[in-house]
Amino acid sequence: MSANDLKFKKEKNMEHTHRPIGRRQFVATLAASGAGLIAGTVFSTRAAPSTSEKRGIKLGIDNFAVRAMKWNIRQLIDYGASLKIDSLLVSDFGPFDNFEDTYLREIRKAADEKGMQIHLGSWSICPTSRSFKADWGTAEEHLALGIRMAAALGSPVFRVILGNRDDRATEGGIEARIRDTVAVCKAVRTRAIDAGVKIAVENHAGDMQSRELVSLIEAAGKDYVGANIDSGNAAWTFEDPVANLETLAPYVLTSSLRDSAIWESDNGATVQWTAMGEGTVDLKTYFQIFAKDCPGVPVHIETISGFNREIPYLQRDFWKLWPKARADDFARFLALAKTGTPRPSHRSANAAEEQEYQKGEIERSIRFCKEQLGLGLKS
Repeated sequence: MSANDLKFKKEKNMEHTHRPIGRRQFVATLAASGAGLIAGTVFSTRAAPSTSEKRGIKLGIDNFAVRAMKWNIRQLIDYGASLKIDSLLVSDFGPFDNFEDTYLREIRKAADEKGMQIHLGSWSICPTSRSFKADWGTAEEHLALGIRMAAALGSPVFRVILGNRDDRATEGGIEARIRDTVAVCKAVRTRAIDAGVKIAVENHAGDMQSRELVSLIEAAGKDYVGANIDSGNAAWTFEDPVANLETLAPYVLTSSLRDSAIWESDNGATVQWTAMGEGTVDLKTYFQIFAKDCPGVPVHIETISGFNREIPYLQRDFWKLWPKARADDFARFLALAKTGTPRPSHRSANAAEEQEYQKGEIERSIRFCKEQLGLGLKS
């Protein structure tokens, strides 16, 4: 416990006529209310529909799930074909030999021949984010490049990010970074609309909660900007992934999804991302909502499994970065955390072992999605 936390604990124990509610009492109260919010919900994907109940949703992978393989785009297409998937999200420019339209159209044809669509993505377009890199020029030039490449590949979207959770501690906080990202989007609005490509901003690595991402989309213009929904990142912003989907569903253009195990721990709760069906997220409800409210959007699985991330909401300083967090949303996350139990983290001994580990995670996930969730168009 830090010196600040010890001091805070002493302050809590002092007698005071109008003493404010303590943080642990506050959390306990929210947990009780959260349990009431979802009473009767069974957190088990084993009750999911069988393959006879196909949902008519395209199923695919995010190439980051097999990042250790270092495959080029043609190898990724071949691997996707071996899994009998319908869609491939290439979430960075690394797998491409070059960015020329002629080459990209050849890649599009190769994917078409395998019955697979491509969704294209890249990284930060917020020039003031700690995640931003000038590898592709200015933020506007990066975004314009991605839109052109997406059009050549036949991708209806270009997936981008704002940054990560460290941006919440920068000057002006996340709201300032949202404004800066909106300005970049607006600078290429005409280019995106003319190309028929929408900008899909991800809730990424603890940068934005779902309501904050909605504010970005609405400010930029939902006619050409929407969301790349990431269910694992939702847990990093202490949101129940189902609640995150309920908020973002009207804006979702593409997806990067995984299951998560969540449990209570010393400083709050801990999250471990898992293969699909191996976590504590209510996937049955998740994909009922997805099928109904995200028509035509493919499900891309992005397994990034094996390590633990603590969400230290019992530490006093934690809340400085979340001044507008909503109690009802937090309560649902707390209720979900109460369903989980601690899990050890995983670390591969070498590169070859990590490659096999990543392939095992994504391949089990694809089988589970097909057999238990009714996802995918191919048998």
